[in-house]
Amino acid sequence: MKKTLLYASSLVALVSLSACGGSGSNGTSDDQTLTAWAWNINIPVLEEAAAQFAEDHPDFDLEIIEVGTPDVYQRITTGLQANGEGLPDIMLVEDDRVQGYLSNFKDAFLDISEYDFEEAHNDKFPAFKTELLTVDGGVYGFPFDAGPAGIFYRTDLFEEAGINADEIETWDDFIEAGHTLRDELDVALTGIDISNDDGVYRMMLNQQGTFYFDENEEVALASDESIKAMEVIQRLHQEGLNENLVGWDAWLTGLANGTVATAPTGAWLTGSLTEQAPDLEGQWGVFPLPAMEAGGNRASNLGGSNYMISAQTANPDLAYDFMEYFSTSDDVQLTAMENGLFPSLNTIYDNDLFTSPISYFGDQAIWELFASMMDDIPSVNYTGNYSIARDETETAQSDAANGADVTDVMTRAEQQLQNRMN
Repeated sequence: MKKTLLYASSLVALVSLSACGGSGSNGTSDDQTLTAWAWNINIPVLEEAAAQFAEDHPDFDLEIIEVGTPDVYQRITTGLQANGEGLPDIMLVEDDRVQGYLSNFKDAFLDISEYDFEEAHNDKFPAFKTELLTVDGGVYGFPFDAGPAGIFYRTDLFEEAGINADEIETWDDFIEAGHTLRDELDVALTGIDISNDDGVYRMMLNQQGTFYFDENEEVALASDESIKAMEVIQRLHQEGLNENLVGWDAWLTGLANGTVATAPTGAWLTGSLTEQAPDLEGQWGVFPLPAMEAGGNRASNLGGSNYMISAQTANPDLAYDFMEYFSTSDDVQLTAMENGLFPSLNTIYDNDLFTSPISYFGDQAIWELFASMMDDIPSVNYTGNYSIARDETETAQSDAANGADVTDVMTRAEQQLQNRMN
């Protein structure tokens, strides 16, 4: 019944749209063609899903346009400001961008609660993904991949230095292991890009159940949790355990040549490691993020994305049906896994792809480890001010790493952010 009502509404919208020049969709209510914007390794997953979907929908066609980040966000923002003009039917949007778009352009996206998506499928995804897409009872996207976080580490270097990764439970333990690595092998523990990437700090916020903003969307850069997290960054750098590797390529090179022994980051690093350092097969492992204190939460997320449908699409029912198939099909999500993306669909976590040992990681079942964390990852508020908040914390991180008082730095960052928001 809801589909019928929505379809009728969509025809009204289509008439209005045609009168003002139309949206960017190539589809009509009779045309079985959809357009999608996505990037790099997401492309083959969409292609495979479209081929599978077409088996039961012979006239279906998906036109995929590759638009990389950050260009895709500039184009999406431009389209949203133009009432949907120029947007495709389907857009891939990363987790940290979703709430910004929904806070300013919620009505520009198809509300899939009208199709009862949450009743049918919410239990197949972790709460931190479904809550991200839910606003005022509406659901505005399909959860896709996630970035459950852990510590990737060189098992051979840890063994040579006499470090037992299983005994690292807290960030204090992690720092102590860093001193041992430096003393025994003169190897850096981390390769954090101090001025340009606050990812480790963000993971520590997430594991404590907070972020740049608290649950009420108030700025929280000077919170106790934030200060504790930044103090860890400061200690890593000030105590000589961090090598400041600037940019993605330098970071991967440091991990590949052994000047850096660990990478606290999302599960998505796996594909890059195996491609960039194939000779190190059997010399990498993964353990959970350390807790802020003994017994604390060790689950966190870094990265991830979702698919959203333009409310101006000429084929809302078709777009919904395809994306419902895409996001809840075991076969499609296993294809995503094979392409290096970690699906948030939990119905596939008992598949052999997740439970099997991985030779590159010394026969450790790292996917099973990451999957086990998903339900413990706290939900956070990214808000529409995510980008400027990140800008302020990266400046603060640089100051803290250079020895400034962390409380002063984060208090100043909070004030700066509030000024920019006003």
